[in-house]
Amino acid sequence: MRLDILGPVRVANGNSVEVIGAQKVEILLATLAIRSGQVVSVDQLITEIWGDEPPRSAIGSLYVYVSQVRKLLRRPGAAASPVVTSPSGYMLTLGPGELDLHDLTRLVKEGRVQLRNGAHEDAVRSFEEALVLCRGPLPTAARGPILQGFQAWFDEIQLECREGQMEARMALGHHRELVSDLYLLSTEHPLREVFHRQLMLALHRSDCRGDALLAYHHACRTLREQLGVEPGPALKDIQRSILMDNGR
Repeated sequence: MRLDILGPVRVANGNSVEVIGAQKVEILLATLAIRSGQVVSVDQLITEIWGDEPPRSAIGSLYVYVSQVRKLLRRPGAAASPVVTSPSGYMLTLGPGELDLHDLTRLVKEGRVQLRNGAHEDAVRSFEEALVLCRGPLPTAARGPILQGFQAWFDEIQLECREGQMEARMALGHHRELVSDLYLLSTEHPLREVFHRQLMLALHRSDCRGDALLAYHHACRTLREQLGVEPGPALKDIQRSILMDNGR
């Protein structure tokens, strides 16, 4: 059995893949998966599914949804369900390779270490494999803090993967072919200084010194207009390096 939650929730058993169509069941299953290995209380689950104003029938409905989740996650030949009942709530127990979220966190950790150790080809591969897992979007009707907090984490981890991917590929000398991607990333995430820095570096190393300096001025203007702040040390350092034409 394989559970994927980094996008529309789906359950794979052998060659069969089932996408969860019922919104409340999807939210329940995603919440249990995010907290895999931990007990999620009944009150927490009700808040995730219905928000701060649940219906009177919430507890009864929750029992029904848990039963549906147990059927979805039934392992062939297994007597016990991976959804365990505790005195206060429910816990999802999954083994290695059964949850895409576990694979994502493993790949990101590996990519960080590989990038730090200079294993750039391995880092590119780890970050790219991590991004493939991020199918998105997550359940959109999330009302509680668990799924909302996870959405923020999920958005951030994808950006970290893109940053690491660009950093590793530039270390391998692929500056010119990254310019268009970095223009797009710096436009889509204008307050993310690392993408502006990477764009400047890619342009400078592609013999586009003037464009690199224009990218710096654009980043400065964006940060001042939207946040009222000056660029950080990393952007200033690379601008100074470009002006001195020493590269980095």
